Amino acid sequence: MASVNRQVRLARRPVGRPDDSTWEVTSAPVPQPADGEFTVRVEYVSLDPAMRGWLNDVRSYVPPVGIGEVMRAHAVGRVHESRHDGYKEGQLVSGHFGVCDYAVSDGSGVVAVDESLAPPPVWLGALGFPSMTAYFGLVDVGRMKPGDTVLVSGAAGAVGSIAGQIAKLSGCRVIGIAGGPEKCAWLTDELGFDAAIDYKAGSVGRALHAAAPDGIDIYFDNVGGETLDSALAVLRKHARVVLCGAISGYNATDPQPGPSRYLSLLVNRASMTGFIVFDYLDRFPEGMAAVSEWIRRGELVTREQVETGGVEAFGRTLNMLFDGANTGKLVLKTTADS
Repeated sequence: MASVNRQVRLARRPVGRPDDSTWEVTSAPVPQPADGEFTVRVEYVSLDPAMRGWLNDVRSYVPPVGIGEVMRAHAVGRVHESRHDGYKEGQLVSGHFGVCDYAVSDGSGVVAVDESLAPPPVWLGALGFPSMTAYFGLVDVGRMKPGDTVLVSGAAGAVGSIAGQIAKLSGCRVIGIAGGPEKCAWLTDELGFDAAIDYKAGSVGRALHAAAPDGIDIYFDNVGGETLDSALAVLRKHARVVLCGAISGYNATDPQPGPSRYLSLLVNRASMTGFIVFDYLDRFPEGMAAVSEWIRRGELVTREQVETGGVEAFGRTLNMLFDGANTGKLVLKTTADS
């Protein structure tokens, strides 16, 4: 058990790709809870593409991480010491604890983790924000219905892999875009996608026309850039484009160009809508009930890529997202004893 609290803090705002100079690892005493609080020993930290946006000092859906602040992150940990009536020592919980060994919480936004349903890392992916993003993005924003043809980019990532499976379970035809033959094979052979396009193997546009000759009804976009443009070219009438992320441009140093095929939205009377999962917090019980039941039935496949190395490995692990080096949900294990 660690005797100090290591914390990853933002040392400077990156220009382009984050590097070692972006972060500072500091040490402090293990924090003690006050009345109505508890201390959590963090065991697993979620790595998400959205983290890159939180480092920019720009107006967004959440305030940027401040210089010198502990890096914001969703995590799973075990209650280490409690002075809160609702939480007991040894209990496993998830919440926005940050990239650190120990965090203090008053219980706000904290969820009890049921280890009988799934191991802790799953609660950062298929039972966490990624699955809720996929669920509400399809059900509410995409207005998904049986028979739709659904295209998902970043399909081998945490959100995309769940989105494609939810669409299949809802009676849709699903096409995924991912990088490399191994990821594409995972989509079709294990997750049940109807087709997979390897964006590294050639023209995405030509492959899309071959995979969806009659067009698509929903495009769940995690990538942006040229991939978004290619998807706009195959929209059906009244199609819905769900803007979830744009990882292709997160480390860009110049403003990214807008889609050149945007007139497809007009011609096809289609819509393109952005959304943030935090807008659906009050409906999480609905989404969690649906996803939990699919997992219980063995109908939804979960995959977590757990990296090790403690909090010091955070920067290296985060950049794996931008290299496409992960399959499924990327998680950092921060302890050697959990």
